Amino acid sequence: MNLQITPLSPALGALVDGIDLRQPLESTAHSAIEQALLDHQVLFFRAQPLNPQQQASFAACFGDLHIHPIYPNIPEQPDVLVLDTAVTDVRDNAIWHTDVTFLEAPALGAVLAAKQLPKFGGDTLWASGIAAYAALSKPLQNLLEGLTATHDFTHSFPLERFGTTTEDLARWEEARRKNPPLSHPVVRTHPVSGRKALFVNEGFTTRINELEPAESQALLQLLFAHATRPEFFIRWRWQENDVAFWDNRVTQHYAVDDYRPQRRVMHRATILGDKPF
Repeated sequence: MNLQITPLSPALGALVDGIDLRQPLESTAHSAIEQALLDHQVLFFRAQPLNPQQQASFAACFGDLHIHPIYPNIPEQPDVLVLDTAVTDVRDNAIWHTDVTFLEAPALGAVLAAKQLPKFGGDTLWASGIAAYAALSKPLQNLLEGLTATHDFTHSFPLERFGTTTEDLARWEEARRKNPPLSHPVVRTHPVSGRKALFVNEGFTTRINELEPAESQALLQLLFAHATRPEFFIRWRWQENDVAFWDNRVTQHYAVDDYRPQRRVMHRATILGDKPF
């Protein structure tokens, strides 16, 4: 192994070369990638033509995999979901969000593979919650410590978009039943590095529990805008067979929906994490 890690921006992001993700991950490579993920929060790998089994195998080196309650998946590999604009309404990805924060123990991370891309457009942005938190004034940091926020599955997956057929409605009702609104800290501590990060996102966070509704709305709007300032994010221009691996505990992302009627197909394996604190 000759792993090379090239940082791409001060806030987050690194390009990883010198590895074939189709091959079993050796312990030294595993440790190096794990450390790079801690250091850079999102990693990019070029020219990785993974099949779904290989993608799931790589992702499973870092934890158990999640099966999404709404999105379609690969039938023979159900823990790899399919984001295909020709099949599914993926507008919920064209908003700043952190994946599956409607779970009690949201995702540790995700491995996203580009399978079919538009001729232009379709970039993805990732933002660092660590950088965003560090840039807040000390009085605002102190205010946020101890606050909790509600995360709601239906905020990004409303009935009117995901319950359009009898089968879809049954799936949506089951997902809502299994994923009622729950609370997470507004500021999360990374379980490995101990670094603090903002942990609210426009996709799933609906209110700050300890505040009055008007106060909650005003503060959330401030935090949503602050967390996605350009100095905290990186924009990735996809090439076919690119793979991204990000730390979902301390980042959020935005899939730019600027390419229709062209088609975009991505495969994602989501790695389960731990309860935020």
